[in-house]
Amino acid sequence: MASTASPAEAAPPAAATPHRPLSIEELCFTSAMSCFEGWLKLDPAIGPRTMAYVTKFISRTLEKTHNLKDVREVLSKSVEVWIWLTRDFAAAIPSLTTRSIGPLASLNDPDKGVTPLESTALITKNYPSLKEDLQLLIKLMHIARNLLVVPEPEIPQDLCAAAQFDQMLYQTIILCINVTSKAYDGDVLEEAARLKLSEITELYKKLLVTCLQQAHNWIAKNDRNKMAFWSTVLFDDDALADEPDGNVYGDFRPDVAKTEVQNWFERNSRFCDKARQLLTEYENTVASKGSPPGHLPCISPLAWNWLPEGTVRVRADDVTDDTKITPQWKEDEPDKFEQDKAYGRVSREIDTWWLKTRDPNYDEWVVPMPTVEFAQQRTENCKANLVNRYAHSYRTAEHEGSVHSAEGASLPGGVADQEGKDGGHYVHEYNDDMIEEEDIDDDDSYGEGPMNGLLTEVPNILDPKQIEALHMIVKSCILDNAGLALSRAGENLQKTRCRMFLALECGRSLLREILVFIAVWEKSEQSLIFQLTTQIVEAIHHSALVPYAWQSLRIPKDIISPAQTVLLRLVNNMFRARNNDPPPADSKEHLRDVKLLHFLFIQFRSRIVPECAALMHLQAQIRNELCDPADFPVDSWDMERAKDGIQQFLELLNTVIEVPETRRYLIEWEATYELLTLLKGLEAGVPKKPMVDPANSAAHRQQQAQHAARHDDHDQGYDSEDHPLAPPPPLEEPAHKYPWAGIKGQILHILAGLLQPPPGRSSPGNPEVQSQILRHNGIISLLNCCVYDDHNRYARERVQICLKWLMDGSEEANKYLRELIATSPPPNLRPPQAGDGQTPPTTSLRIDGIAGEVKVRLRAPGEAAPPKPVVPSSSSAGAGRALPPLASAAAVAAAVADIDSKLGNTHDSRNTLPPMQGGAGSGTASSATLPPRSRPEELLRDIITLADEAARLAMGRRLDADETEEEEGEEEDFM
Repeated sequence: MASTASPAEAAPPAAATPHRPLSIEELCFTSAMSCFEGWLKLDPAIGPRTMAYVTKFISRTLEKTHNLKDVREVLSKSVEVWIWLTRDFAAAIPSLTTRSIGPLASLNDPDKGVTPLESTALITKNYPSLKEDLQLLIKLMHIARNLLVVPEPEIPQDLCAAAQFDQMLYQTIILCINVTSKAYDGDVLEEAARLKLSEITELYKKLLVTCLQQAHNWIAKNDRNKMAFWSTVLFDDDALADEPDGNVYGDFRPDVAKTEVQNWFERNSRFCDKARQLLTEYENTVASKGSPPGHLPCISPLAWNWLPEGTVRVRADDVTDDTKITPQWKEDEPDKFEQDKAYGRVSREIDTWWLKTRDPNYDEWVVPMPTVEFAQQRTENCKANLVNRYAHSYRTAEHEGSVHSAEGASLPGGVADQEGKDGGHYVHEYNDDMIEEEDIDDDDSYGEGPMNGLLTEVPNILDPKQIEALHMIVKSCILDNAGLALSRAGENLQKTRCRMFLALECGRSLLREILVFIAVWEKSEQSLIFQLTTQIVEAIHHSALVPYAWQSLRIPKDIISPAQTVLLRLVNNMFRARNNDPPPADSKEHLRDVKLLHFLFIQFRSRIVPECAALMHLQAQIRNELCDPADFPVDSWDMERAKDGIQQFLELLNTVIEVPETRRYLIEWEATYELLTLLKGLEAGVPKKPMVDPANSAAHRQQQAQHAARHDDHDQGYDSEDHPLAPPPPLEEPAHKYPWAGIKGQILHILAGLLQPPPGRSSPGNPEVQSQILRHNGIISLLNCCVYDDHNRYARERVQICLKWLMDGSEEANKYLRELIATSPPPNLRPPQAGDGQTPPTTSLRIDGIAGEVKVRLRAPGEAAPPKPVVPSSSSAGAGRALPPLASAAAVAAAVADIDSKLGNTHDSRNTLPPMQGGAGSGTASSATLPPRSRPEELLRDIITLADEAARLAMGRRLDADETEEEEGEEEDFM
């Protein structure tokens, strides 16, 4: 057959230029792939001896592509190799499907689909052939991956697309997911069958991993391939069918966007010149003669690159024309392709969605920070509606989906502008009339059942080492790298794909699974997966879509969902990296970070803190026996998720306060209110856990003694009718006793950071934050943290820093503390005076770090103190320290004076606490004999001593003993 004329850039006709001879590697490899296709199709029938040679040639080719650069380059530019690879996988997919999960026809028909049990039987029955074929397919996919690692990757990338090997890649990924995601019941199998099933499943996983690696190499630095891959995995036909009227999140029309992306793909369908030449040469010298492997597929808009001129319509842009164009949207243009071509960008639908959905503060500040008064009202509403919040079992459509309302649709432009001025975009969801209906039960929010999207199931299948290629693909498609060239229309294609990622349901589902993957596998900040996911979040942040992502990841049942918690971790990691080299305060990057912080703190103030405070309030009601524990609406797992979320918020605030430029925003937004609200809620709702519990210790010793007294026989320790084993302790405390461990320490650390002096000064403390703490009655909350609590082991050490900066330079704070200490104890708490005829009584004393009360005897003022035994320091190191009692008021006064002197207030009489007038008149002597203090440790000890004393008075604890109190009896042994 005579060859036809080729395009101007193509090679001369075949009559003038014969086809180049194939190399020995090409001959061996293509021959092996030809035989493998016959083996899979049983046409012709291939025997085991031939398959042994096929396996040998494919294995050698794989080895050479790993080690020999020249062989890799030759094979990568061979059109025959790419076509044979496509044909082999086209034959393998239906064969493997039939042997693993049933006929292809049954995949899309739920009535005909096989059950996991039937699939298990198929796999174990076909185990030998499945194992052999999967091993060969893994090697072929490895080779296809290696062929893309060459100095000019665009050539094999184009050849791969021309042969439509990328379509086989998608189908292979689907097959691997269908097999590995089935819930096989291994318990009903024999050991041999279980091992076979496990081995085949692992081979499918290995093939899936190799497919992802090949896909990553195929899209690397190739915008056309990125768009082709991205549109294939995001525009899921099932998802489009489920949303015929558009996406509820922002009125996005995925069907329109899909058409526009396809039109962009056609406008950008031109291959590189070398690839076009190789394809044209192959068509003219091999395919036209009917030689195997045959013609290239001609069903895509790419076919014009190798077909004779005039055969198909060419609508690709002229790559030689680099003239910048201004996007124009012609509403009355009847031809959709011409309309999109005049627009010039990928998709107007995507651009319009982004303009509606991005952070409302993107251009200018239109959404203000909700006030403290709003937060207070919101907290009270949450407390009043806490039980009702979890009582609903339905969701109303008008309350679903919007990023800027509880679950409702976006507002029209004019209304949105007015709402923005009032702070509506973020806080509209917290209107009082919506509280009872805003958060209701959602059975579908946890990702149960089938999920949309080609890649969404992958995180549920692979482990962290296997899944790295998936994260690299997402990063490669959406991360906006510095210096990236823009399109002729001035479009950043990376940002456009990032917007597609969140606009489509498949993308949001994949993002959710990627985030939850980090939580499930407990990945650290140093892991590659965590770093890659941080870069993905960075890309979303560059498009101002983190607020939208946050709301799309929300689960109404939870105060904060696991995916949101991980998103916070990643944002915190991103901010922490900024702290090492903070951007200038007037830079675009800094402003973008501040706007994200603004949004997240609105969530903290409007939702997280009020709902956590409501739970703590209900815990306090139950603790005070004002409410039935059965009314507590959530379980311990929900409480754990809430704590994880609030801990991540506090970690973020802790990172933010490290930089003065961002710290000032938290001060301006009065973040101390939320921190103190949490402290008060924890103090009221959660009893402090002692370091030592004498009652439990005594009971434990008694139980051990009873156990030792039992008769010694061979059955001791075993369950029997006569001596049954005691039931095991409960696995966890009831949800209403959840301790929120560790939260106080984080809060105190943040408060200390906010209280520190402004930049460039070492003293005094920040007056604005001091005023805020006093205004919100925070001193008592801080002093309460001085009492030892084993749920918050470092709270005592951290609160002393807060108190130091709170008192430093604040006359109001000093006055408040002096008034607390100057409060005299009630007369009935004073010890009896000498000579009144009464026997010195015994009483109970609360000692910090010790549960319950310890019995002590009060020594009369004139009674001589017993000699104190000398105890080695090693044996006394763990003894509990009794807090300073009320009778030592003068000593406390001296300590306060000493603190004032160390804070630089020596010459200010207003900051000197006058001595208290005590009962025995020994106060002055006590203060006169105090040893001089000079070390910083002494200052901290004095502060904590003062705080302990004030806390006792403020809480009204009974402390009717003096400095000479002694413990008696068994109560001494509680170490």
